[in-house]
Amino acid sequence: MQLLRMFSTAKYKGKKGYLKTQKKYEILRTFLYFGISLSLFAAGLITTKTRLNLLTVVAILGCLPASKSAVGMIMFLRFRGCSEENAKEIEKHSEGLFCLYDMVFTSYQKNYNVAHLAVKGNTVCGYTQDGSFDEQSFYQHIDGMLKADGLTNVSVKIFKDLSKYTSRLEQMGELDTDQGNSQKVIDSLKNIAL
Repeated sequence: MQLLRMFSTAKYKGKKGYLKTQKKYEILRTFLYFGISLSLFAAGLITTKTRLNLLTVVAILGCLPASKSAVGMIMFLRFRGCSEENAKEIEKHSEGLFCLYDMVFTSYQKNYNVAHLAVKGNTVCGYTQDGSFDEQSFYQHIDGMLKADGLTNVSVKIFKDLSKYTSRLEQMGELDTDQGNSQKVIDSLKNIAL
């Protein structure tokens, strides 16, 4: 029961702690899937004294979802979420904004780890803790994805400096924009994130 509560606290994309919780979930699921396959193989081997039985076939087929889960686990283990100190600082300046934490966007060429995103109307600002973040390719990737979802004229800016980012959050809070597009932009961002 406590395990279920642990996963329900930040199980949704964009919530603080999502990556940390998802890592635990993926690890647990992967070991469970491989454990089931291994136990089926062992049961078949023990009961028939040979590995040439139907349970061996089922165990081998069970390795397919286990392997898929292992790939997901490896993907989540590669990324870090927003640090607690940065999250506390960001929360001081993000009142009135739609916020998303721990967003990882993948493309064919690169992966983009964004610790925090703030959305207001057609304006999206983000903060990354990744020093090697390639801003230009990210802008091209996100712009293409948002346009594919029918969202045009969305301004996206990613900051690597926390103080500049919090200043921009203050400015965004003062913007008088139509909030109608905010939810559409958020839904689109969640759909294309890991």
